[in-house]
Amino acid sequence: MRSSHCKLGFCLFEFAMAAWYWFTSPVTRIWQWRLGLGLLVLLINPARGLAGDLPEVLPLWTFRLPEVINSSRATPAIDKNGVVYLGTFYGLFLAISPGGKLLWSYDTHCEIKSSAAVGQDGTVYFGARNRCFYALTRNGRLKWSFTTGGWVDSSPALGADGTIYFGSLDGFFYAVKPDGSLKWRYNVGSAVDSSPSIGADGTVYFGAHDGNFYALRPDGLKQWRFKTGGPVASSPAIGQMGTVYFTSTDGNAYALDAGGRERWHYHTGSMTESSPVLDEFGNIYLGGDHWSMESLSADGKLRWSWPSPILMDTTAATMDGRVYTSMPWGMLYAFKSTGSDPVWRTRTAFNLSSSPAIDAQGTIYFVCNLFLYAVHPMDKTGAAAGMKSSWPQFRGNACHTGRVGL
Repeated sequence: MRSSHCKLGFCLFEFAMAAWYWFTSPVTRIWQWRLGLGLLVLLINPARGLAGDLPEVLPLWTFRLPEVINSSRATPAIDKNGVVYLGTFYGLFLAISPGGKLLWSYDTHCEIKSSAAVGQDGTVYFGARNRCFYALTRNGRLKWSFTTGGWVDSSPALGADGTIYFGSLDGFFYAVKPDGSLKWRYNVGSAVDSSPSIGADGTVYFGAHDGNFYALRPDGLKQWRFKTGGPVASSPAIGQMGTVYFTSTDGNAYALDAGGRERWHYHTGSMTESSPVLDEFGNIYLGGDHWSMESLSADGKLRWSWPSPILMDTTAATMDGRVYTSMPWGMLYAFKSTGSDPVWRTRTAFNLSSSPAIDAQGTIYFVCNLFLYAVHPMDKTGAAAGMKSSWPQFRGNACHTGRVGL
């Protein structure tokens, strides 16, 4: 009985924290604004952005998530054996076989917003809103957990030496050793839910709610910071020449060189949290102006855009001259990277809640509220030989290491 009371008290406390975060956070206030505008757009022109007749690609399989509603928005991570890892709204962390069967689950008893990362030894890392960061074995057993002072919505990045980097809403950015002990922490002084990315030289990049974008050395010393006009919640992408791309809720996408100098910025026209991805030619794809997916050239010029009736925060994925993006109203679309017209789509039963992830064989995985989908492109055969981009998908690669060059 006492245990039940403790759980109830903890749930009530977490609900109060969620309410406080919703009404006070600069980033989540954006959701209040965009919800009203999104509904207005649908009422005025509900067909805006909907494509006509397109070839339909049926999923290879779907997996029903074991909960009533899933608003996690975590993106699937896939290991080298094709096992898919995903956290859920009700705190279950799942491992799903390449054929769509549940292998195991681990219960954190708290909401998971963080997307997992898979280490070279198969260890799976992720954060949760019980203020803990977890390391699980490939068999689903707890290796260790690390406690912070706030929610861990940030997805981890894995350094070449095994160091795990992530942010917390307690205002600190953490570096943790492979054994779960603290290596160092950097006092940002503002919530960090941006997922870090690691450059070829080991520099760690991330944004924060104070409007700054940070570059830290592997030893935790600040190299530089770049000021934007709003909270930075997106995960940065890193180009082959070391250019760093990210978006800010000030309505701009930025390109900085490795020294923190601005190369260009592009006004998206909306307070997006979309994380950019790159194709093999250095073109950038992100959610942007007036609820659309946009493609920019390497020098920051608009190439093309495609409208969405709802503001887009999900990230695209690129492969073999195709761009895949999950639209909020229940469609996965495939575009040619050279133009704005979709070439095929997969229809789902609910709104899509995650960015797509692509494995080494070219299979696309994404979450649609209560279901995990696996889709094989209709115009794709064999392995994903065309994934030559330095940052083709969210977190850089299927294992979500957040490190360039893998």
